[in-house]
Amino acid sequence: MAFSYRELLARIIKCEAGGEGENGMKAVATTIMNRVRVPYGEYQRIGQGDLRKVLYQKGQFDCMRTELGGAPNPQNIWSTVPEEIHYDIADWALAGNRLFTAGYSLWYFNPFAPCPWTFPYTGTGSFQVKVGNHCFYNPTELYAKT
Repeated sequence: MAFSYRELLARIIKCEAGGEGENGMKAVATTIMNRVRVPYGEYQRIGQGDLRKVLYQKGQFDCMRTELGGAPNPQNIWSTVPEEIHYDIADWALAGNRLFTAGYSLWYFNPFAPCPWTFPYTGTGSFQVKVGNHCFYNPTELYAKT
């Protein structure tokens, strides 16, 4: 049986940002839902407004993989059981809310270093904000052509 959107979002929030505090988790949820709702570019074309398609897009979220680099990935959505806070944030994001500081970010990652000004390497995102250990990136004009 497939996870509901609520369950799926709660699990990825915990897996991707469980140690980042409430704002960090909300920023990740905002970014994921921005990908669902973006009206143009790669994520609209591939995701078509479907959370499941956005999350399962190949190579996007480490927590959606059972294997990383040929080794088992113990930190994935199937082994991560959400708590009430993760469901609350999932409900908040599914209701259309967004964390203001994350803006319209479509990407985030933890560089374990200072945030680069552009991400991904294609130059389709520009630095928006750092929340916790994650850097968040808004789409550039170049993203619209993806």
